[in-house]
Amino acid sequence: MPLITITGGIGCGILAVAGEVARRLDVDLFDDERLQHVALDIGFSSQDLKAFDQKAPGLLDRLFRRSPETYDELMAAVIYEVARRGDGVIIGHGSAFFLKDFRCALHVRMRAPKPFRTERVASRRQIEHRTAAELIVHRDAELRGFLHYTLKIDWGDLSLYDLVLNVEKIGTDAAASIIVHLTETNAISACTLSALESMERLSLQKRVEAAFIKANISMQELGIEVPQPGVVKLTGVIDPMRTVAGIAEVAQQVPGVEKVISAAERHPMAEL
Repeated sequence: MPLITITGGIGCGILAVAGEVARRLDVDLFDDERLQHVALDIGFSSQDLKAFDQKAPGLLDRLFRRSPETYDELMAAVIYEVARRGDGVIIGHGSAFFLKDFRCALHVRMRAPKPFRTERVASRRQIEHRTAAELIVHRDAELRGFLHYTLKIDWGDLSLYDLVLNVEKIGTDAAASIIVHLTETNAISACTLSALESMERLSLQKRVEAAFIKANISMQELGIEVPQPGVVKLTGVIDPMRTVAGIAEVAQQVPGVEKVISAAERHPMAEL
């Protein structure tokens, strides 16, 4: 079954295309709301999700008061958790970036000229064209800054995508048909068991890293590995203000962690 990410700005018909693709392929659609439910299911709290919605007003203001590293780990954990199921349509949230190394994922970028987007936004939201145009400029700048600040990626970098579609020229129905056709002709291979296991391990690793960041545990010299599902291995040197047992306990409390192997050492300064 296909694993697809769809990215783009408002007014490009992303929701319409993603919804139609998911319907035709009979797979789950992971939009903002669904991704938040996944985050809660894997152990994140509602407090962690305050900056989750990329479209929420004041996103960057809230984000700058939080740790971008925490958001990075949270989003990565959620995207990998979704992807390890092997199929589905994921909307935005850096999913093309997180899954760029997995050949079984098809990454689509939706584009359209500003006049087309303005007309679409004005019509659907029943607002003035001038207001719609200003909203598009604001949201594009917000999303571009968000991705650069949190993930250090350029939203305009088309190398992140396998397919770029101009919705003004082909329409949302044709866009959905093209994506479905690519999956039905086996142009994109299904995820192997090895790839799915890698995603599962990456999801758990990111959850542990997020837990450490929330607990103010420095990971400058601390390594986190997930050699197999459910097993976390700590290596390197831990913060001199922490104990090995204390670090292991934080990791053990992360949902999905079944065993913690501690090969980490206390910092030499801890003995002074």
